Amino acid sequence: MWFVFLWVEEAEKKTSQILMRAGTRFIAPIFGEASSSLLFCTFSKTKLSVKRELGGRETRYNRQISLYSAQTQDRELETPLNMRPMQDSIKIVYFANGSDEPFVEIVTVKQQNKRRPSVCSSADSESEDLLPVLLNHSQILNQHHLEQLMNQIPARTQGYRWKLVYSTAEHGTSLRTLYRQMGDIDRPVLMVIKDSDKQVFGAFSSDPFRVSSFCYGTGETFLYSFSPEFQIFRWSGENSYFVRGFLDSIQMGGGGGPFGLWLDADLYRGSSYSCDTFCNRPLSRHHDFTVQELEVWTFV
Repeated sequence: MWFVFLWVEEAEKKTSQILMRAGTRFIAPIFGEASSSLLFCTFSKTKLSVKRELGGRETRYNRQISLYSAQTQDRELETPLNMRPMQDSIKIVYFANGSDEPFVEIVTVKQQNKRRPSVCSSADSESEDLLPVLLNHSQILNQHHLEQLMNQIPARTQGYRWKLVYSTAEHGTSLRTLYRQMGDIDRPVLMVIKDSDKQVFGAFSSDPFRVSSFCYGTGETFLYSFSPEFQIFRWSGENSYFVRGFLDSIQMGGGGGPFGLWLDADLYRGSSYSCDTFCNRPLSRHHDFTVQELEVWTFV
């Protein structure tokens, strides 16, 4: 059965239910009711866009739908509704699970525990309304970074508040301290780095960073860079060398050569090369870089 979440901004509840049913009629024939993949669905006026995530790979679908047709075909409505123009920011997340009955929850983005402005407080900006809530101040992230990253992290982390677990500004420059801060965490984490050239880049890890004698992580893990424009490098499927932590270094990605991202024990020096795991380009302007700020966030 489908597990449906619907985020609505400035929309009537019944109108939202109509849109949800219209979306379900489109999605179910494609993926089937037994699908276990995560779907992002966005309504923009009369267009329904679907992004499917399965094993770290994406598939996109688009379909034009008529909102008037969607409402008049609904058997529960005896007369058509006079609907206001829909906001561009309506978003639906479908998740198939094994429950006996489908579950539907309609939530407005104005609720305190959902996304709200976190960097700027302008009430006139629709994009700011969807920014994740930062529970702590960031020395690195700004609105542009958040807008790009929030749409790339896996569905299971979207809509949650971001909590700062480790930062060099607060905890000092020590990989051992970073591991210690991750000790009680069992959720994905996002690493953000700013180097001495003021370039911002980092990695999303499906698992918190820890010392391990083997590589860990899943296909959700990815590298990203804002140097000079935002790019994301997802799992290529070539190997599973996602993350491996040592006491004197941490590495992400690999396969017969240098690492996609490598940091030393002092979290001061690092390097980034193309690697088979993510088929990435170097994340920083130079292969070898010096860390100016480093932060690790999780989702609560």
